[in-house]
Amino acid sequence: MRSLFPVTDLTTTAPGPSPLTDREWTLDELADAYAYPAAGGPWLRANMVSTLDGAAQHDGRSQGISCASDMRIFGTLRALADVVIAGAETVRLEGYRPARAREAFAARRAAAGQGPAPAVAVVSGSLDLDFSLPLFTEPLVPTLVVTGAGAPPERIAAARAAGADVVIAGEGGRVDPARAVSELADRGLTRLLTEGGPRLLGQFVAAGVLDELCLTVSPMLTAGDAQRIAGGPGVPLPERFSLVSLLEEAGFLFTRYRRTDA
Repeated sequence: MRSLFPVTDLTTTAPGPSPLTDREWTLDELADAYAYPAAGGPWLRANMVSTLDGAAQHDGRSQGISCASDMRIFGTLRALADVVIAGAETVRLEGYRPARAREAFAARRAAAGQGPAPAVAVVSGSLDLDFSLPLFTEPLVPTLVVTGAGAPPERIAAARAAGADVVIAGEGGRVDPARAVSELADRGLTRLLTEGGPRLLGQFVAAGVLDELCLTVSPMLTAGDAQRIAGGPGVPLPERFSLVSLLEEAGFLFTRYRRTDA
């Protein structure tokens, strides 16, 4: 893995692999590079992949435009998070399972006061979810479902009966993105990672609560009509993010951007 820029903040210097080093980064080095800010309060990071022509998926899934190093970073970001947030459609399409404990990150998580694995939070206004799936029946830590106060009572009851922690974060059948972040933070889940899908990420962007974007640019072209990494409501003015780090391997670019005022 080649670092085109220092993998730490571009405005600082810190120990770590030097630029232009062709080798595979260790998991510890990746974890140091992608560490959450030390300051308290919630920090919402997104991890997405996109082709050169802007497709966030191929045949409905992201796997076909990813690569092994992208998956190493994917695993590292999960291992650093308190909670992984995903929309219900993404959970269904990608076949989400509970996050697993990884020995390589056990000491780091213990030192940070984290459990053995991150929780998974599924955002769904309707709670049209299969609560018999392993995501709900076999997690190391209870899966959360984030929904609105107007969600069908029988579905809320079914979620709780399955062992899920129901988080009310909106009125009616709608989940308010800013309130979702706040409610999760109130539960001590301040290191937040969203993996989309595009509609959910678009809602976080429109609400102005996304702090960081880790975007893998895949050296592929797909054409077609696949979604972009973010969809849904737009913003009155584009929000500026600053490049923090950039890695490259085999034509894949692993970028990290932070909101300029963060």
